[in-house]
Parts: sequence; C-alpha cells; structure tokens
Amino acid sequence: MKITRISVFQVDLPLEHPYWLSGGRLKFETLDATFVKVETDEGFIGWGEGTPWGHTYVPAHGPGLRAGLETMAIFILGLDPRKVLDVERAMDTALPGHLYAKSPIDMACWDIAGQAAGLPIADLMGGGSRTPRPIASSVGAKTVTETRDVLQRYRDRGYVAHSVKIGGDVDRDIARIRDVEANRPAEEVILYDVNRGWTRQQALQVMRACESLNVTFEQPCETLDDIAALRPLHSAPVSVDESLVTLQDAARIARESLAEVFGIKLNRVGGLTKAARMRDIALAHGIDMFVMATGGSVLADAEALHLAATIPDAHCRAVWACQDMLTIEIAGGRGPRNQNGYLHLPEAPGLGVHPDEDALGAPMAVYS
Repeated sequence: MKITRISVFQVDLPLEHPYWLSGGRLKFETLDATFVKVETDEGFIGWGEGTPWGHTYVPAHGPGLRAGLETMAIFILGLDPRKVLDVERAMDTALPGHLYAKSPIDMACWDIAGQAAGLPIADLMGGGSRTPRPIASSVGAKTVTETRDVLQRYRDRGYVAHSVKIGGDVDRDIARIRDVEANRPAEEVILYDVNRGWTRQQALQVMRACESLNVTFEQPCETLDDIAALRPLHSAPVSVDESLVTLQDAARIARESLAEVFGIKLNRVGGLTKAARMRDIALAHGIDMFVMATGGSVLADAEALHLAATIPDAHCRAVWACQDMLTIEIAGGRGPRNQNGYLHLPEAPGLGVHPDEDALGAPMAVYS
C-alpha cells in the first residue's frame, strides 16, 4: 500500500463563547483548523486534523502547519501509511521540530492502518478500554460569578470533569479556587490550569494559600525549570502540559518528580505515535494522565479518545474535548459525542469518524 495523494483543507471553527486564558491575557474567538485527506493506491482514505489553539497560545499556528505539510509532502508520498514509524521518521527528517504540523499526517496514517486491519485505532495500538471517558470542560472565565455560570453550563450538559483557567491575579485566583471548591460536587474532577500565567512568586502565593484544599495545578509557570525550582516549596499536586512537548520532556518530568499528572496534547506533541511513548513513561512512573487535542472538531476529539482508551482506567483522569465549544459541525453529528458527560470509544475501524467534504470546501492544496 502506498500514499498517492494528500489534500489539505482549511476551515475556521468559531467558538460558541469568547474564551480567555491566563486571567484574560489571551482571548480567542475562532480556531484555524487544517484537515488532511490521505489517499492510497488500494482505495483506503485516512483523515487527520491539526487545530492549534489560535496563534498566540504556544509556538504553533495554522499557516505554519500548512507550510509544514507542503515541506513534508514529497517525503511522505509513496510510503506505506500502515508503517507509522517509517512515516514518522520521514517527517522528522524532512522537517526537524514543528511537531504540530506532523500530527494530522500521523492521525490519517493510523486511521488507514485501523481500517486496513479492521480495528479501531485504540485496539490496533494494543488494546482499547470500553470504559467511557469523562469529558473535561474548559472554563475560560475571569471572575467568580463568570466561573460559576460557565461551570453550570457544562454541568447542565452532564460534564463531571473541568479545567478551570486561572492565572494573572493572585487574589482573584485564590478567591475563584476557594469558591469552586466550596461548591464542587464530590464526584467531580477539577484541574486548575494556569497556562503559564504565573511568575514563580505568584505561583507560590496561590499554591500555598490553597494547600488545605489539595487541588491540582496545571502548568503553574512558564518552564520546567520554574516548576522544578518551586517543587520543594509547596505540597500541591502538579500537572504539566505546555512544557510536555518531547519525549525528553516526559523523561525529565518523571525522573525529577516534577508532576503527578501528564496533560498530553496530541497536536502539540506530534500525534499518536509520539504520544504513546509519553503514555508509557507516565505509566512506568505512576503518573496519571489527561488526554486532549489542542483544539478542533470531533476528529481531534476522537483521536484523543483512542489514546485515552489505551491508558488503564485508573490512570486516565479525563479527555478534554472541544466539539461542544464550536458553532459549526463538519461531520454531520457522527463520531464520539457527549453522552451525559462521557465519550464512548467508536467501534468502527480506524478513527471512527470522517468529515463531510462539502463542509470543508475545496482543498487549498493537493500533493500527488
């Protein structure tokens, strides 16, 4: 089997509500999504998606992703998509770094491999749990009242896991955390995500003030060096996501005991092939995981769910999904959807969901 054609589509995905990170430092209203259609000489077609969270969140953006695909396409054509390691090495040789540009190709290859084997991707990767995974909301609010309102909106949809965005103002962050914890149902999982929005001093102030609440903070500071410097000075559990980019990052976090939780962002780390290695490092060191797309449609959510299904139930905290935050639909309601706050693994071979090409429009580039 050989890859014969790669088509690239660009779609704007408007958010239902304006979304704030780092205490209002960053605002997002539309996501720039790239969809990739990979065709083969045996008739199998795989789909991938790469949707960075805007242009200002991390070093990844839609135009850069599409430029990366243009650079790598000639090195991918003619390869067997079922040999995901060969495709991975070809992309890494053609374009060092730029992992986010490689993720949609990796997803499409796993999709084809699963279809050819007659198995869902999770089963092809070694075994997919059928335990439904809780969906983590993303609460990008700023004030106590706004946070209550957004949390209730997600609770009304059945969500039992939440990522509450904080950062930027110490007093406000402490007040919001205390208010959320005072009103949190016992069964809910809540992660307080700073998105690198604190200095070391600010992080220490908030984490110490909330020690008695035993809450988990995600990415409290900019770098792993910052997190390491603060580690002996507080007792709060820590999750790392923006600083978890490479396998070397995962190894350092585990080796130096910098975090109790990995937040694995599939687009950020380069796709399923690379993310699976991070999963194994986490499991070997007793580190729990949240799995997430950086953003995007049900395709990106399905990919995250497949990886989450390969994690033992006790170690998978939740899957963050973006589809409920969007105002347009590209797959006609198909694929894993919110069922009382949970996602259920598709039983169809491969990814388990493909987009409607009519919803994507004409491709902006075709490589063959």
